[in-house]
Amino acid sequence: MSPPLLSATGVAKRYGAVRALVDGAIEVHAGEVVALLGANGSGKSTLGRVITGITKPDAGTLAIEGVVTHVSSPTRARRLGVAAVYQELSLVPDLTVAENVFLGNEPTRLGGVDHRHLTRVTAELLALFEGVFTVPVTPLTVVQRLPPSERQLVEIVKALSRKPRVLILDEATASLGGRQVDRLFQLVGTWRDRGMGLVFISHRMDEIFRVADRAVVLRDGATVGQLQLRGTVERRAAEQKLVELMTGGGEVGALFLDEARPQTPAAAEHGAAGQALSLRGFASGPLAPLDLDVAPGELVGLGGLQGQGQERLLLALFGALPHRGSMSLGGEQVDLRNPRQALRAGVAYVPGDRNREGLLPVRPILENLLLPSWRRYGTPLRMRAARHDAAGVATELNVRYSGLDANVATLSGGNAQKIVIGKWLLRRPRLLLLNDPTKGIDVEAKEEFYSLLAQLQADGTTVLFTSSDDAELLGLCQRVLVLQDGKVTAELSGATLDRNHLVAASLGAR
Repeated sequence: MSPPLLSATGVAKRYGAVRALVDGAIEVHAGEVVALLGANGSGKSTLGRVITGITKPDAGTLAIEGVVTHVSSPTRARRLGVAAVYQELSLVPDLTVAENVFLGNEPTRLGGVDHRHLTRVTAELLALFEGVFTVPVTPLTVVQRLPPSERQLVEIVKALSRKPRVLILDEATASLGGRQVDRLFQLVGTWRDRGMGLVFISHRMDEIFRVADRAVVLRDGATVGQLQLRGTVERRAAEQKLVELMTGGGEVGALFLDEARPQTPAAAEHGAAGQALSLRGFASGPLAPLDLDVAPGELVGLGGLQGQGQERLLLALFGALPHRGSMSLGGEQVDLRNPRQALRAGVAYVPGDRNREGLLPVRPILENLLLPSWRRYGTPLRMRAARHDAAGVATELNVRYSGLDANVATLSGGNAQKIVIGKWLLRRPRLLLLNDPTKGIDVEAKEEFYSLLAQLQADGTTVLFTSSDDAELLGLCQRVLVLQDGKVTAELSGATLDRNHLVAASLGAR
């Protein structure tokens, strides 16, 4: 039997204290489509980046057709016949389609770029998707004029221009329309029949069963099993087996404070008096209309695989993205069209990327803590009162720092995240929107954050919370809304609020 086109074994990668991969493995044979599955944080993307040379592994072996090799860069991977298509596009908006397709791989003639060859080959590749473009696309079309679906198709064409033997499709259908997905899957079948090996990463269970021959499952950074899909008669049983592999049947760890997620005192006391947050037909862009009621002191999670509309919902509620539908706070209808209006209404937002969106790293801790609250200290500024309040919040959050005048950049990740949250505590928000707030902080800082959340809930603060750590959603939330492709596909609470139901709903399992 011929060796696999691609083989990865024992792949490990650590980022500081976070182990992204501990024992990743996958084999892809000629004429095979392998689905790579796993819940949030399982290591799928890291394994893909190692295979394509984007990420350098700490350990592990990669082999191409049985020959052990070192994939030191994406260029090296492409020379070995490995190409990838990601949901995050690598296109340059100001260049034409043809220039993007051959970027870094331009054909030459007489010492210069052979534009005639470049244009001709690009046109041949674009013809693969003839009839499914929603707007006219030619080799000379400037990419920035194209809608997202057409840009994704150009990204696929770009990968095909390298004539790969192994093609990784990482959420490559996420922005495509139905007819475009159909055409892509027709081509996948053709490429498989011609002996190409394909790795297919998707959050849609229907797509996995439609296109894949076999599934490989990652859990907690390790490959834990595989399952033959093609020829499977009982799909429901196969779906259940995949979910079991992804979850391991384990329970939420003991790190969380309320093991049974009891109703908070504030929610029980104030729930009958009215809802703290009420949405009717609330929508934003591709986010489908949503009806939702949240009680005072309730913590509601937004689950599902990342990038399914959770962040967009939080930003729309904060007035940072256009939206439609109605929103009420404490029984009073509001129309929040920008973050300033949201702040005045008592809404606060903690972003997922604290360094880019939540902090001014080169400015003092004092300025960061008081960033949304300076107006309350008058003109001229009452600095003594401002410093007193900032110091009080820092003490309340147990921030470890040398002084209020030290730059935020001097803080550890956990303490920096406390500053991001602390600046809102001065305003005592009634609705707190949390976008992956514990990402990149240590266990001790997480425990302190969980204690803070419990106190905020006890005080009646309503919280909407999304996290890349499924265990946090299951351990902290009274209920979790699961989103897929911008739609709420399930609401989990009580007996259904467990890992199996969360993963199954995230993938659209039947």
